[in-house]
Amino acid sequence: MELGLEGKRAIVTGSNRGIGRCCALALAREGVRVCVAARTRALLDRTVEEIHAAGGEGCAVATDLSTADGCAQVVKETVSRFNGVDILVNNVGAARGGDILELPTRQIDEALELKTYSYLRLAQLVIPHMQENQWGRIVNIAGSAGSSPNRQNIPTSLANVAILNMTRALSDTVSGDGILVNAICPGLTNTERARSIQQAQADQEGRDVENLLKEIGGKLPAGRIAEPEEIANVVAFLASEACSYMFGSSIYMDGGERRSTP
Repeated sequence: MELGLEGKRAIVTGSNRGIGRCCALALAREGVRVCVAARTRALLDRTVEEIHAAGGEGCAVATDLSTADGCAQVVKETVSRFNGVDILVNNVGAARGGDILELPTRQIDEALELKTYSYLRLAQLVIPHMQENQWGRIVNIAGSAGSSPNRQNIPTSLANVAILNMTRALSDTVSGDGILVNAICPGLTNTERARSIQQAQADQEGRDVENLLKEIGGKLPAGRIAEPEEIANVVAFLASEACSYMFGSSIYMDGGERRSTP
């Protein structure tokens, strides 16, 4: 399938590792010029090296995306380097969990500041550039916790619910400008962060983390957990010319874990 991405310009946040890194690489392989953004310079530089090794063009902005200034810096440097922005992949944000009966509300504030607010700020900043060309794609990585809250993940769940609502509202607002806004909700994915979380549980139970991950995946209809490259492949489609009739949609990539309808 021809995705029509050659020469497009993208920002991918949270792209120093995991899903974000794979998204940046997937877009670069399609000819997209990619600015990667997160806090850790060394890891971002590694991602840029991988982009160049794949034949793409990339740059990195190390900044705190939980702040308005950090978001503005990423867009400013991308526009300066690439003379515009066509694609935004919002992926930053790993909220701390905690039991709902003891959870400090400040942890909810932190989740919203890093994840939900950065997504909205970046969208607000890039949309004018997309409107100039009457073309744009915004893909929000929301996570499946928005539809599956539990007593330990309320900060993440609330941030994701807000992102899903924001995705639909933004889509309705800019669809007439040729800008498509959609969300992906991954379930447990084989990333460094997910493995570290499961490692802690495995250590508590005196188990091997590989067996624990296989057990969790085996309970899903898919029979396994996701690989980050699988999420990135769908991001590349949603960011492309080939994706032309999806507006404000939320795609659940959770291996069939979600049981509710819709």
